[in-house]
Amino acid sequence: MANLLCIGAGYVGGPTMAVIAQKCPEHRVVVADVDSAKIAAWQSDHLPIYEPGLKEVVLSCRGKNLFFSAEVERQIAEADIIFVSVNTPTKSFGQGAGKAADLQYWEKTARQILQHSRTPKIVVEKSTLPVRTAEAMERILHSNDRNLPFDVVSNPEFLSEGTAIHDMENPDRVLIGARDTPSGRKAMQAVVDIYAHWVPRERIITTSLWSSELSKLVANAFLAQRISSINSISALCEKTEADIQEIAHAIGLDSRIGPHFLNASVGFGGSCFKKDILNLVYLCEHYGLPEVARYWDQVVQMNEYQQARFHARMLSSMFNTVAGKRIALFGAAFKANTSDTRESPALNVCRALVEERAEVVLTDPYALDHARIDLAKDAPQVIFEPDPYRAAAKAHAIAVLTEWNLFAELDYRAIYQSMAKPAFIFDGRNILDHRRLFSMGFNVQAIGKPPLIHPAR
Repeated sequence: MANLLCIGAGYVGGPTMAVIAQKCPEHRVVVADVDSAKIAAWQSDHLPIYEPGLKEVVLSCRGKNLFFSAEVERQIAEADIIFVSVNTPTKSFGQGAGKAADLQYWEKTARQILQHSRTPKIVVEKSTLPVRTAEAMERILHSNDRNLPFDVVSNPEFLSEGTAIHDMENPDRVLIGARDTPSGRKAMQAVVDIYAHWVPRERIITTSLWSSELSKLVANAFLAQRISSINSISALCEKTEADIQEIAHAIGLDSRIGPHFLNASVGFGGSCFKKDILNLVYLCEHYGLPEVARYWDQVVQMNEYQQARFHARMLSSMFNTVAGKRIALFGAAFKANTSDTRESPALNVCRALVEERAEVVLTDPYALDHARIDLAKDAPQVIFEPDPYRAAAKAHAIAVLTEWNLFAELDYRAIYQSMAKPAFIFDGRNILDHRRLFSMGFNVQAIGKPPLIHPAR
């Protein structure tokens, strides 16, 4: 039996450790965080995040071998293996502002581990970090005067929000990097042994520390690149009357390309893609590779262009003004099946419409509480309505911004009858039946498709 600790009870730490606890019943697993309110939520029936299947996994082992604690220092002292899953946002100040990772929380955690450890520890990086960050963590941990040994292992997460439990239970691969030393190899094997409880050994990849750290940034960069690529073509489709879904289907059948991440949309969001790409840009600049930096920076620029283009299209379609008009935004989460609103395109569109003095009504099945917090100063000007039918009542337009199945299954004939006329639908996820909506009377604008507009009578 080993004592496993995860510092950080967010979207990575909570689901990851819940699955580990379920799959490794002989280990004691603790998720610790300084946010006592978040810990209380993990201990309740109302978990702080929504993820399909998460509640069932948590309830199956909470109080048995899965525990949540706000006593971070005590849990550090008792742990054998410590997973570090603290926030590493984009730096907003000083050198590297706007691109580099802000490592202040990570460094505080490293020093906290050093201060409260009395026995050897294996420290596992779960947070997304710049390449060679493990070297800095090693220097901090080895600065102790007690000759206490620490080993740092990189084990980046590849979870996709909305399918995190499935991804943990059935991963494409588990990546573990460590130093090529006797103690490093032993630490790596300890982490391998945890995942080997349920992951086939051929899917557990072992590498150097540096390859493991960089692989996470590169994986997210490549996925985001595909989204920006298809979104760039959606703009061309709208000018030429080609259909982006037909094009995506055609090129996705090419085995060299494949169909994944070719759904054109209002843009990507979430806590990882933009942050990780900007981190990669900063690293390239730091190592004197400006051409490589500019290449990856364009992926982020294209994503911002796609969101701005969507809002501008709404404005131009609605007679160049939305001031005083009720606009219902269907979706606040950055993607379906999560309550996460970080970097959500929906909230960026919301802010732009508020600036245009529209009456914005935001609806989402799980993400309204987080949206209210993230919108901050704009929140008082937004109506938060959990019922999409009430949100759409008397609205001049609906914009679908999150691909929840719920939004594709609504009674749009009833919704059309309740709206102001002419009624507009802007499908930012291409999940609706556009021809059917047009036949009901809607004016329909979708991503990468010719508009369906009723002529003036």
